[in-house]
Amino acid sequence: MNWQEKIAPAVATLPPSGIRKFFDLAATMEGVISLGVGEPDFSAPQRVIETCVRSLEDGRTSYTANAGLAELRQEIAAMLQRKYGAVYDWQSEIIITVGVSEAIDLAMRAILTPGDEVLIPDPAYVAYPAAVTLAGGTPVLVPTYFKDDFRLTVAALERVVTPRTKALLIGFPNNPTGTIMGREELLAVAEFAKAHDLIVISDEIYGELTYTGTHTSMAALPGMKERTILLNGFSKAHAMTGLRVGYFCAPAEVAAMMNKIHQYAILCAGVTGQYGAITALRECDADVEAMKAEYNRRRQYIYRAMCDMGLPVFEPQGAFYIFPDIRVTGLDDTAFAEQLLQEEKVAVVPGSAFGEQGRGHVRCSYATGMEQLQEALRRMAAFVARHRA
Repeated sequence: MNWQEKIAPAVATLPPSGIRKFFDLAATMEGVISLGVGEPDFSAPQRVIETCVRSLEDGRTSYTANAGLAELRQEIAAMLQRKYGAVYDWQSEIIITVGVSEAIDLAMRAILTPGDEVLIPDPAYVAYPAAVTLAGGTPVLVPTYFKDDFRLTVAALERVVTPRTKALLIGFPNNPTGTIMGREELLAVAEFAKAHDLIVISDEIYGELTYTGTHTSMAALPGMKERTILLNGFSKAHAMTGLRVGYFCAPAEVAAMMNKIHQYAILCAGVTGQYGAITALRECDADVEAMKAEYNRRRQYIYRAMCDMGLPVFEPQGAFYIFPDIRVTGLDDTAFAEQLLQEEKVAVVPGSAFGEQGRGHVRCSYATGMEQLQEALRRMAAFVARHRA
């Protein structure tokens, strides 16, 4: 059988993740320090782990409702209102998913038909354009620029919006740049969405990891809840990546359609992680603050180190990534990442993996221990000095 003729074209032509490529290569080498994958180096809070273990010991291994445990959805609704002023009905507007990744896929499949366009700021998390393509839509990358700290502007959006545009997919704080969008900046984007009658899919998984000011939720802005699909979860701020607990919040009409796909494709998120997530919301705010404080310490350290290397870079304000311009070395971003890995055994991700605007940059994650981070930056400084044009 010729499988090349049998595979769906959208899948066959989809590029593999640029993030995983360098992570997998680094895994084959001894002594590599990885600044590549965006995964906390912390374990989940101890009380979350204890809850998960206890739920297993109590025999709680059955399916939950498709939408997830009622207690968890209630806690999410209470948290969103308390922290961000976003008001949701836990019964009809909140669904638990297998991480935010599933929620992105559900949103795209629920709203897109062939030819529909989705605007995505560039650079973007690698899964965003892929999810749009796999759902039959057309991703339209909206340039953002280093000189603006890669913030999204209405002027850039107006240049690419068309009658076929159906949605805007954003993620702030941003992966890969660490950029945040303040309330006033988001208000301008919200007015653009209302003027063009667009759906906004807002991935706020890094919202808790905002170091300057406070996170603003798109769904809490005036007139935006009715047109926003809010995505969030427990992987980043609660260090629960492998437990795979995310959620989406949306108006009941679209939530029901997304849940319909979820019923057939997944049925429900893992029950063990859901019990852990209840404890995370009820008892672990102090753990989140402690992790955030440590990330902030690393953020300040890596920013100073990049500046000392002579790399043009802006200070990230959220998430746990920094996005330096490495062209002073005379290398493009792919060559820089490959040679840094081979010569100094430090893994970073080429910026071009995240879109055209990422070319000439690399993404470095500071979700790693301080000792490893210091050694990685010492090696990287030697590499930059050696290759500086």
